[in-house]
Amino acid sequence: MLRLVVDANILVAEVLRARGRRLLSDARVQLYIASAAWDEATYELPKRLRTIAERRGLPDAIAKELLTEALLLARRNLDVIVHTFYADLELAARARVPQDPNDWPTVALALALDAGIWTEDRDFFGCGLPTWRTQVLQHHVHHHLTETP
Repeated sequence: MLRLVVDANILVAEVLRARGRRLLSDARVQLYIASAAWDEATYELPKRLRTIAERRGLPDAIAKELLTEALLLARRNLDVIVHTFYADLELAARARVPQDPNDWPTVALALALDAGIWTEDRDFFGCGLPTWRTQVLQHHVHHHLTETP
């Protein structure tokens, strides 16, 4: 089993894509998200969906249904971890992502759980923790992890 902390930006992008929904639902990957990142994602997701709906001419009812489904999928498959669990690691985490100090909760949670980070955000690259881009994660899960019963 692969344990990963999900970056807010990845959740917003991938919960709306088929490949992302497959990864979020895959039992071979155990996913966590810092409460601060969850709050950010749930704030940004409706805005992202509104932009997509306007661009594609989707009716409001369909956009609302997609949002509800996306949030349910995310809530079902992600463990949202409260701030107090990783707060003691704030200074160490901030030192690892000086270019974007707002990313510290994701790094702190990954440190606390001894997990990698699922992200496309270059600010996490080189932070001393394994980082997984979506395409590489998708390939790894499909080709290298055995099915769980």
